[in-house]
Amino acid sequence: MALILVSLLPRSTYSQDKLMLTLDKAVETGLANNKNLKIAYYGLKGAEAKLNETGTSRLPSLSASLVYTRLSEVDPFILATPFGTFDISPSILNSYTSKLTLTQPIFTGFKLNSAINLAEIGVENAKEDFNKNRDDVVLNVKSAYWNMYKAKQFAALLDENIQQINARLKDAKNLFDQGLITRNDVLKLEVQLSDILYRKTDADNAAELAKLALNNAMGLPLITETDITDKAEVSEMANINLTDLINTAKTNRPEIKSAGLRMKAGETNITMAKSGWYPQVAAVGNYNYARPNQRIFPTKDEFKGTWDLSLSVSFNIWNWMATSYQTEQAEVQLEQAKDGYRSVEDLVVLDVTQSYLGLKQANNKVKISELGVKQAAENYRLTSDRFKQGLVLSADVIDAEVALLQAKTNLNNSTVDYMISLAKLNRAIGKQ
Repeated sequence: MALILVSLLPRSTYSQDKLMLTLDKAVETGLANNKNLKIAYYGLKGAEAKLNETGTSRLPSLSASLVYTRLSEVDPFILATPFGTFDISPSILNSYTSKLTLTQPIFTGFKLNSAINLAEIGVENAKEDFNKNRDDVVLNVKSAYWNMYKAKQFAALLDENIQQINARLKDAKNLFDQGLITRNDVLKLEVQLSDILYRKTDADNAAELAKLALNNAMGLPLITETDITDKAEVSEMANINLTDLINTAKTNRPEIKSAGLRMKAGETNITMAKSGWYPQVAAVGNYNYARPNQRIFPTKDEFKGTWDLSLSVSFNIWNWMATSYQTEQAEVQLEQAKDGYRSVEDLVVLDVTQSYLGLKQANNKVKISELGVKQAAENYRLTSDRFKQGLVLSADVIDAEVALLQAKTNLNNSTVDYMISLAKLNRAIGKQ
């Protein structure tokens, strides 16, 4: 899955003008502002830096040292011969030593290669962690967006219902003046109007809370004035094969990829643990510039340079089976990673199956709700016409209006449930 790098610039100050949001714009805003996503991004940059650091371990290293030593006085070593006196080892009280050391690892029992492989796996794992956080943000924003749509639509349905009741109430008063209905019929409509106005207060508050939830999902200040522009539209559900969805999820889901990387890391850890069975080979070169230089005889109080090259081979002959125990630990951790992979795979299959069934259920509810709205609207039309003619009571009109409102509410809820179920299914198969 391609890695999408989000903007990490500081959040700008949001204008108090209403921010109109499409679904794509809301998702983009959420990705840019989400704190967990930024944490995952910095985790990825840290893993990349760790890989670069680990890669340097295979390259030659150069170190330098400077040492000054003040020595106590000792008698010089003087050789007296018939040919004269020779100062073999003069008493030099000040010693200056500078040294350059170049070290090149040649063979480490595959330890360095294993460390680099683990660092590469760490980078890939950080990418998948980023992708998982990104997918979670997308789903949360989409869910909040469509929940705000649901709340706003319900409030709009109540406004529409209030207008209908007011119209019915006007007709009822005219019929009452003509003596065609009783005062009780008028009161029933007035009570219904009061009930709808009461429910409208709750609906307006729910719409405001849904807006706050969307702002929070996008990482915006809660007081930001936002509104949504996209409409929930249900398209004909294609013939989706559950097995294909599960296979797609196994290929795309970041959680499965991360579990697979943990198995790969377990195998690499075994190789690293076994490196203790092999010799460690390195080439070392030194350049010494000292006063006096101990390698030069006779010793003189002056700077002289010398160099040396060596091939170092070390082998751990006996460490009380520590290498065996380390290998055993790595093998156990690999088995844990394998079981973890199977567990994650089972959870993903369950998630896909539940999301698939949820989408099918929502799609069926939409179809039933659409038919219910048509039936309720026709029932309301016929009842309303008969009420105007004084053929039915206000209670019959109220029942027809309540049924129509409920049918439209069911359609609104099932439509939004479909959109959220579709977002959940896309998240479940690793697709956005």
